[in-house]
Amino acid sequence: MPGYDFGPLPTKLPPEAEAVKGKNSLQAHAAKFKVLAGAAVPVRALQADPVFQELVADQYGILVPENELKMVAIRPSLDKFDFTASDALLAFTKQHGMKLRGHTLVWHGSVPQWVRQQSSTLDLRKVMVEHIQTVMGHYKGQIQAWDVVNEAILPSDGDPNGMRKTVWFNAMGPEYIDLAFRTAREADPNAKLSYNDYGVEYDKEDQAEKRRLILAMVRKMKAANVPIDAIGVQAHIRVGFNQSMGTGLKEYIDAIRQMGLDVYVTELDVNEDDVTYDDVGKRDAAVAETYRQFLTLMLSNPATKAVLTWGVSDRRTWLNGFNGHSQKFPNRPQRCLPFDAAYKPKPAFFAIRDSFDHKKI
Repeated sequence: MPGYDFGPLPTKLPPEAEAVKGKNSLQAHAAKFKVLAGAAVPVRALQADPVFQELVADQYGILVPENELKMVAIRPSLDKFDFTASDALLAFTKQHGMKLRGHTLVWHGSVPQWVRQQSSTLDLRKVMVEHIQTVMGHYKGQIQAWDVVNEAILPSDGDPNGMRKTVWFNAMGPEYIDLAFRTAREADPNAKLSYNDYGVEYDKEDQAEKRRLILAMVRKMKAANVPIDAIGVQAHIRVGFNQSMGTGLKEYIDAIRQMGLDVYVTELDVNEDDVTYDDVGKRDAAVAETYRQFLTLMLSNPATKAVLTWGVSDRRTWLNGFNGHSQKFPNRPQRCLPFDAAYKPKPAFFAIRDSFDHKKI
């Protein structure tokens, strides 16, 4: 990611990373308790960095592409699909005996410009259905789970049911969600189908309302026999954030389990923009403790079946900003992921690994 100078790419794994390979890896510890340990990766960065490939292949049992399966990336025009990058990631996971998640089929944040420009003349129902059929058909039997619909709830948009007013919602109403999931099940009957959202982790009034609305939506889906297997908790959480995290999230996960659904932690990272001190050791300890507290809660529930961080190394993280810099501290890159820029495991790595060891089955 441009903006910070992390120095040249490592030419080999540091001794600290070698020491946590194999039986000491994240995936080895998670697998003992029937949990998938994974991460999001940018495909081009993976292809260009053999040391990163070695690190990823050893540490994780499942990967998800950061952007390469989103509609903007994979569908440049109405009648054209480009699977080049996502096919490369699938080949990498197969080579290393890993699983692959699909992210994401229907999301307001990844609507191609050609859809927006022609939204009044296109049959958007047909566009969405064909997109799901084509993409899932291309990968049928090869992807463990799909985020079928992403971030469909936004109470501030003013819909009585809390629906976000997206291009899909505006064209079809709330029925687009049921249609997307039914289409997905037909396209690949063996893939796990997930609804994915953010902003449900803290005991804040607005997040409590979002949890309530998501659960209400999913209960309606279940009552109507709409196929859904899991709910994703994105978990973009913060260290030093003056809010509690506990009761509301625990009740939310319990409610999901009671519906017979799995829970996936899908985009976990720890934003440290609220930390005012610069001491690296103190910052790393605070980030690690935030991971530990969150995962202790999540993994105390048997419904939690996967934990994926949104990234692997501090060298590449969206939290350093789309322009390459942290939002509050532009001269201080965030240390928000399990490995540092030189691919050394940080206290966050060990906090995540220890959390797996305390998982309830």
